[in-house]
Amino acid sequence: MSFWEHLEELRKTVIRIVAILGVTFIATSVYVDQITEWLLKPLRDSLHNTKSGIIVYHSIFEKAWVQVDVSIWWAIMISSPLWFYQIWRFIKPGLHPHEIRAVKPFMFLGLVLFLGGMAFGYYVAFPFGFKFLSMLGVSDVQANINLRDYISSASMILLFLGVIFQFPNVLLILGFMGLVTKQLLRKFRRYIYVGLSIVAAIFSPPDVISMLSVWIPLIVLYEIGVLAVAWIVHPYLYRVHMKDAKK
Repeated sequence: MSFWEHLEELRKTVIRIVAILGVTFIATSVYVDQITEWLLKPLRDSLHNTKSGIIVYHSIFEKAWVQVDVSIWWAIMISSPLWFYQIWRFIKPGLHPHEIRAVKPFMFLGLVLFLGGMAFGYYVAFPFGFKFLSMLGVSDVQANINLRDYISSASMILLFLGVIFQFPNVLLILGFMGLVTKQLLRKFRRYIYVGLSIVAAIFSPPDVISMLSVWIPLIVLYEIGVLAVAWIVHPYLYRVHMKDAKK
């Protein structure tokens, strides 16, 4: 295709993505109360069990803004497979058949890991973190937890964990591109651990236990990525190299 044909195809892709986000936003707006209740459940359970606080809102408009926040955040997350597919459709014609076959498994793995990251956050990190934080400090005090702050933070954390769980997928892609090897990943392991500890400190509450609850899963994901490179990438590249050598 010519430059202008590519530009026209890009315009159509952007329009389709905007339409997908718009339709999904309408759907999340219809079910926003159910999504909000689902997000609040881990915190409510923790507050009920520990009797350590209540959830409040500070202005008459705040509950309405919470609904808007939830609708936008979850429209983006829920529709992400669809608009990623539109991006893939735009890129696909520029790839060779073997490149297309190579990319497809990573797209599926990326979706599984993204959902796994969100599930880890909701079912593991939230209950553990809320319970631990409520037990810190002096007793016989009540927390007034702002509704909008919590909803925004919870949504961002789930999205962050979904992205962070792409770590093994990224290492696999870099391995197939020949940019990393199992030897290189093992050689720089200690430096990667330090870097991940900095990331955990930035994206977790300011206490050691919370930081460790983020850092340890990152370490596990890194080690899974190293094993994936060793068990999947290296044997595959070895077979390809042997085939080329025979030719």
